Amino acid sequence: MTISLWGLLTLLLVGLIAGWLASKVVGRRGQGLLGNLLVGVVGAFLGGWVLGLLGISIIGGLLGMILQAFLGAVLLLALLNLVRR
Repeated sequence: MTISLWGLLTLLLVGLIAGWLASKVVGRRGQGLLGNLLVGVVGAFLGGWVLGLLGISIIGGLLGMILQAFLGAVLLLALLNLVRR
């Protein structure tokens, strides 16, 4: 599988936005640039997987990708909060 430079930049931008938004919604302090990016990118894959299992498809270009990554990032941070308690 190959990814173009534009695809990589889009993934990083979506991950950064989703990770930052998710940290604000979950009530955690921001994890910094790298932490938010990591949470958002992992959240993008997690969100795609979970929504796929549920049979839900989000359309809408960049905003749809951000929404999917955001949902996955919120799920990831909620799971991390449960594990840390």
